[in-house]
Amino acid sequence: MTRLKVLNSYVDNLTMSQTIEKVEQIIQKKIPTQHVVINANKINLMGKDSTLAAIVNSSPLINADGSSILIASKLLGKPLVERVTGIDLFINLLNSCEEKGYRPYFFGATQEVIAEMIRIIQTSYPKIDIAGYCNGYFEEEQSLEIVRSINKTEADILFVAFSSPKKEYWVHHNLEELNIPFVMGVGGSFDVLAGKIKRAQKYGKKWAWNGLLDFFKNL
Repeated sequence: MTRLKVLNSYVDNLTMSQTIEKVEQIIQKKIPTQHVVINANKINLMGKDSTLAAIVNSSPLINADGSSILIASKLLGKPLVERVTGIDLFINLLNSCEEKGYRPYFFGATQEVIAEMIRIIQTSYPKIDIAGYCNGYFEEEQSLEIVRSINKTEADILFVAFSSPKKEYWVHHNLEELNIPFVMGVGGSFDVLAGKIKRAQKYGKKWAWNGLLDFFKNL
Protein backbone atom coordinates (compact mmCIF):
# COMPACT_ATOMS: atom_id res chain seq x y z
CA MET A 1 0.00 0.00 0.00
CA THR A 2 1.39 3.38 -1.04
CA ARG A 3 0.78 6.22 1.40
CA LEU A 4 1.14 9.73 -0.01
CA LYS A 5 1.30 13.15 1.65
CA VAL A 6 -1.18 15.69 0.29
CA LEU A 7 -0.75 19.02 2.05
CA ASN A 8 -1.06 18.31 5.79
CA SER A 9 -2.59 14.85 5.48
CA TYR A 10 -1.54 11.35 4.52
CA VAL A 11 -3.77 9.43 2.12
CA ASP A 12 -3.58 5.84 0.89
CA ASN A 13 -3.36 5.50 -2.88
CA LEU A 14 -5.99 2.79 -3.26
CA THR A 15 -8.88 1.93 -5.53
CA MET A 16 -12.27 1.01 -4.10
CA SER A 17 -11.64 -2.71 -4.61
CA GLN A 18 -8.21 -2.47 -2.96
CA THR A 19 -9.76 -0.60 -0.03
CA ILE A 20 -12.41 -3.28 0.46
CA GLU A 21 -9.67 -5.92 0.38
CA LYS A 22 -7.81 -4.00 3.13
CA VAL A 23 -11.01 -3.77 5.19
CA GLU A 24 -11.55 -7.51 4.91
CA GLN A 25 -7.96 -8.11 6.05
CA ILE A 26 -8.59 -5.87 9.06
CA ILE A 27 -11.75 -7.79 9.93
CA GLN A 28 -9.86 -11.08 9.76
CA LYS A 29 -7.10 -9.77 12.06
CA LYS A 30 -9.70 -8.66 14.62
CA ILE A 31 -7.61 -5.69 15.78
CA PRO A 32 -9.76 -2.54 16.28
CA THR A 33 -8.83 -0.15 13.47
CA GLN A 34 -10.01 3.37 12.74
CA HIS A 35 -10.77 4.33 9.14
CA VAL A 36 -10.98 7.95 7.97
CA VAL A 37 -11.54 9.85 4.75
CA ILE A 38 -10.22 13.27 3.79
CA ASN A 39 -11.76 16.04 1.72
CA ALA A 40 -11.27 19.80 1.43
CA ASN A 41 -13.25 20.53 4.59
CA LYS A 42 -11.30 17.91 6.59
CA ILE A 43 -7.99 19.34 5.36
CA ASN A 44 -9.08 22.79 6.51
CA LEU A 45 -10.20 21.45 9.90
CA MET A 46 -6.87 19.65 10.31
CA GLY A 47 -5.02 22.88 9.55
CA LYS A 48 -6.74 24.49 12.53
CA ASP A 49 -6.81 21.44 14.84
CA SER A 50 -3.50 19.67 15.42
CA THR A 51 -5.17 16.93 17.49
CA LEU A 52 -7.53 16.09 14.64
CA ALA A 53 -4.58 16.10 12.23
CA ALA A 54 -2.74 13.63 14.48
CA ILE A 55 -5.79 11.36 14.70
CA VAL A 56 -6.28 11.33 10.94
CA ASN A 57 -2.62 10.81 10.12
CA SER A 58 -2.24 7.97 12.62
CA SER A 59 -5.17 6.07 11.12
CA PRO A 60 -4.09 2.84 9.37
CA LEU A 61 -6.47 3.39 6.45
CA ILE A 62 -7.12 6.83 4.91
CA ASN A 63 -9.13 7.34 1.70
CA ALA A 64 -9.54 10.37 -0.55
CA ASP A 65 -13.23 11.28 -0.28
CA GLY A 66 -13.20 14.63 -2.06
CA SER A 67 -12.57 15.29 -5.76
CA SER A 68 -10.48 18.30 -4.71
CA ILE A 69 -8.03 15.91 -3.04
CA LEU A 70 -7.51 14.21 -6.39
CA ILE A 71 -6.97 17.61 -8.05
CA ALA A 72 -4.47 18.61 -5.36
CA SER A 73 -2.59 15.33 -5.67
CA LYS A 74 -2.17 15.86 -9.42
CA LEU A 75 -1.02 19.46 -8.96
CA LEU A 76 1.51 18.30 -6.38
CA GLY A 77 2.82 15.59 -8.70
CA LYS A 78 1.46 12.75 -6.56
CA PRO A 79 -1.64 11.64 -8.50
CA LEU A 80 -4.08 9.36 -6.72
CA VAL A 81 -5.51 6.45 -8.68
CA GLU A 82 -9.10 6.88 -7.59
CA ARG A 83 -11.54 8.76 -5.40
CA VAL A 84 -13.01 6.50 -2.70
CA THR A 85 -15.92 8.36 -1.14
CA GLY A 86 -17.13 7.50 2.33
CA ILE A 87 -20.69 6.84 1.24
CA ASP A 88 -19.62 4.65 -1.69
CA LEU A 89 -17.38 2.62 0.61
CA PHE A 90 -20.23 2.39 3.14
CA ILE A 91 -22.59 0.96 0.50
CA ASN A 92 -19.94 -1.38 -0.87
CA LEU A 93 -19.30 -2.69 2.64
CA LEU A 94 -23.02 -3.36 3.06
CA ASN A 95 -22.70 -5.57 -0.02
CA SER A 96 -19.70 -7.28 1.58
CA CYS A 97 -21.67 -7.83 4.78
CA GLU A 98 -24.43 -9.56 2.83
CA GLU A 99 -22.05 -11.62 0.70
CA LYS A 100 -19.53 -12.63 3.36
CA GLY A 101 -21.57 -12.62 6.54
CA TYR A 102 -19.91 -9.66 8.30
CA ARG A 103 -22.13 -8.25 11.03
CA PRO A 104 -22.46 -4.44 11.06
CA TYR A 105 -23.47 -2.13 13.92
CA PHE A 106 -24.87 1.32 13.13
CA PHE A 107 -24.35 4.23 15.54
CA GLY A 108 -25.48 7.81 14.96
CA ALA A 109 -28.12 10.13 13.46
CA THR A 110 -31.58 10.65 14.95
CA GLN A 111 -33.80 7.78 16.05
CA GLU A 112 -36.15 8.49 13.13
CA VAL A 113 -33.31 8.41 10.57
CA ILE A 114 -31.59 5.31 11.88
CA ALA A 115 -34.86 3.38 12.18
CA GLU A 116 -35.77 4.22 8.58
CA MET A 117 -32.29 3.34 7.36
CA ILE A 118 -32.41 -0.03 9.15
CA ARG A 119 -35.77 -0.73 7.51
CA ILE A 120 -34.32 0.07 4.08
CA ILE A 121 -31.22 -2.07 4.70
CA GLN A 122 -33.35 -5.00 5.82
CA THR A 123 -35.38 -4.68 2.62
CA SER A 124 -32.45 -4.08 0.25
CA TYR A 125 -29.98 -6.46 1.91
CA PRO A 126 -32.17 -9.19 3.41
CA LYS A 127 -29.25 -11.51 4.16
CA ILE A 128 -27.37 -9.02 6.36
CA ASP A 129 -27.24 -10.02 10.02
CA ILE A 130 -27.46 -6.61 11.69
CA ALA A 131 -25.57 -6.73 14.99
CA GLY A 132 -27.43 -3.69 16.36
CA TYR A 133 -28.00 0.04 16.11
CA CYS A 134 -28.26 3.11 18.31
CA ASN A 135 -29.02 6.77 17.61
CA GLY A 136 -26.30 9.37 18.10
CA TYR A 137 -27.89 11.37 20.91
CA PHE A 138 -26.07 10.77 24.18
CA GLU A 139 -24.12 12.51 26.92
CA GLU A 140 -20.35 12.13 26.92
CA GLU A 141 -20.43 10.25 30.22
CA GLN A 142 -22.57 7.58 28.52
CA SER A 143 -19.85 6.72 25.97
CA LEU A 144 -18.32 3.84 27.93
CA GLU A 145 -21.74 2.29 28.52
CA ILE A 146 -22.48 2.58 24.79
CA VAL A 147 -19.13 1.02 23.90
CA ARG A 148 -19.80 -1.91 26.21
CA SER A 149 -23.24 -2.37 24.69
CA ILE A 150 -21.76 -2.38 21.18
CA ASN A 151 -19.04 -4.84 22.23
CA LYS A 152 -21.64 -7.31 23.46
CA THR A 153 -22.99 -7.64 19.91
CA GLU A 154 -19.62 -8.96 18.63
CA ALA A 155 -20.05 -6.94 15.44
CA ASP A 156 -17.39 -7.00 12.72
CA ILE A 157 -17.91 -3.43 11.53
CA LEU A 158 -19.02 -0.28 13.36
CA PHE A 159 -20.36 2.60 11.26
CA VAL A 160 -20.34 5.91 13.18
CA ALA A 161 -22.57 8.62 11.71
CA PHE A 162 -21.41 11.81 13.39
CA SER A 163 -20.12 14.97 11.74
CA SER A 164 -16.42 15.89 11.72
CA PRO A 165 -14.46 16.25 13.91
CA LYS A 166 -16.77 14.61 16.47
CA LYS A 167 -16.66 11.19 14.81
CA GLU A 168 -12.87 11.16 14.54
CA TYR A 169 -12.52 12.19 18.19
CA TRP A 170 -15.11 9.72 19.48
CA VAL A 171 -13.67 6.75 17.61
CA HIS A 172 -10.09 7.62 18.58
CA HIS A 173 -10.95 8.09 22.26
CA ASN A 174 -12.90 4.83 22.47
CA LEU A 175 -10.96 2.59 20.10
CA GLU A 176 -8.98 0.82 22.84
CA GLU A 177 -12.22 -0.14 24.61
CA LEU A 178 -13.97 -1.30 21.45
CA ASN A 179 -13.54 -4.89 20.31
CA ILE A 180 -14.94 -4.19 16.84
CA PRO A 181 -12.30 -4.83 14.13
CA PHE A 182 -13.23 -2.11 11.63
CA VAL A 183 -14.57 1.27 12.77
CA MET A 184 -15.58 3.78 10.13
CA GLY A 185 -16.95 7.30 10.43
CA VAL A 186 -19.62 7.82 7.79
CA GLY A 187 -20.84 11.37 8.45
CA GLY A 188 -24.30 11.98 6.97
CA SER A 189 -24.51 8.65 5.13
CA PHE A 190 -27.35 7.37 7.33
CA ASP A 191 -29.44 10.42 6.37
CA VAL A 192 -28.70 9.85 2.69
CA LEU A 193 -29.54 6.15 2.80
CA ALA A 194 -32.72 6.91 4.74
CA GLY A 195 -33.75 9.41 2.04
CA LYS A 196 -33.74 12.37 4.44
CA ILE A 197 -31.12 14.36 2.54
CA LYS A 198 -29.87 14.22 -1.03
CA ARG A 199 -26.38 13.06 -1.74
CA ALA A 200 -23.98 15.85 -2.72
CA GLN A 201 -23.02 15.92 -6.40
CA LYS A 202 -20.31 13.41 -7.10
CA TYR A 203 -18.34 15.99 -9.02
CA GLY A 204 -19.21 19.53 -7.98
CA LYS A 205 -16.69 21.58 -9.97
CA LYS A 206 -17.40 24.91 -8.32
CA TRP A 207 -17.33 23.39 -4.82
CA ALA A 208 -14.17 21.43 -5.60
CA TRP A 209 -12.39 24.51 -6.92
CA ASN A 210 -13.39 26.67 -3.95
CA GLY A 211 -12.34 23.94 -1.55
CA LEU A 212 -9.06 23.57 -3.37
CA LEU A 213 -8.34 27.29 -3.10
CA ASP A 214 -9.13 27.20 0.62
CA PHE A 215 -6.87 24.34 1.55
CA PHE A 216 -3.98 25.44 -0.67
CA LYS A 217 -3.71 28.37 1.72
CA ASN A 218 -2.16 25.83 4.08
CA LEU A 219 0.91 25.54 1.85
